Amino acid sequence: MNYKPIIIVAGEPNSIFFELFLKVIKKKIKSPIILIASKKLITKQAKILKKKINFSITNEFEIIKKKNNLKRINLIDVDFNQSSGFSKITPKSNHYITTCFDIAIKLLKNNVSNKFINGPISKKTFLKKKYNGITEYLANKTNTKKFAMIIYNKNLSVCPLTTHLPIKYVPKKINELEIINKVKLIDKFWKDKFNKKVKVGVTGLNPHCESIDNFNEDRSIILPTIKKLKKLKYNIEGPLAADTIFLKNNRKKFDLIIGMYHDQVLTPIKTLFEYDAINITIGLPFIRVSPDHGPNESMLGKNKSNYLSLLNSIKFLDF
Repeated sequence: MNYKPIIIVAGEPNSIFFELFLKVIKKKIKSPIILIASKKLITKQAKILKKKINFSITNEFEIIKKKNNLKRINLIDVDFNQSSGFSKITPKSNHYITTCFDIAIKLLKNNVSNKFINGPISKKTFLKKKYNGITEYLANKTNTKKFAMIIYNKNLSVCPLTTHLPIKYVPKKINELEIINKVKLIDKFWKDKFNKKVKVGVTGLNPHCESIDNFNEDRSIILPTIKKLKKLKYNIEGPLAADTIFLKNNRKKFDLIIGMYHDQVLTPIKTLFEYDAINITIGLPFIRVSPDHGPNESMLGKNKSNYLSLLNSIKFLDF
């Protein structure tokens, strides 16, 4: 059986990604891997971590031309000069990261694969407030208008209606169209990936879905939208109080919970599953997955980081 390759952008060079990758590649992985990163940097970091790696050097042009003639680990070497193996995160890496993403998207657009992983990125340094997150960055790169971020675990997943958005802007972004678009994307993804109809719970915005203000988003926007989706035969409930929806007997009713803002649903999902979750962007022309953690500068070179989220990311695409 021929497995399409998994295209991986290493991301921020001064992160724990290579440590995790060097641990994960010892596991059984059926799909070839196309790693887009700096050979010099991998070599330096592997030496510090006392790890070994074997890869086949290639480039995007050869891969596009041959497509199926791939080794187990195929490295597209992107130049990045840094005197030490690990350093502080600075804007110096931005050009390198952009080049890696551009190569990956070129491969994806040429149908080399539809499976993509990116390593952790410093949003503050790389995105420079232009995008809320990598989800929006990739949506812009691929001219995608409708997309959603899912934090996935086989037992329960979550989707924030608004992603990396300051709290003060959240109420203005809650509207019928945004909720309907997210639910439709999630429903299609579950049917395509898991061959089942997804059961969705939706939180309210305000505590207990109530407000002392005359205008209440829960009553005026969220509730009517959910009623409309129920009429369209979507399996959905809400608005439900965010402080109780994650209790065991409540959360077991759902495959996925949509929250109104990032921390409303990411805090409980990370508390429940810690590293046993992955970040998936749906709606793109390809499946984008990333480990559910950041660069973690404080752990650089210590060889103590948990690789479970990266392993789960690869396993999710290993088909």
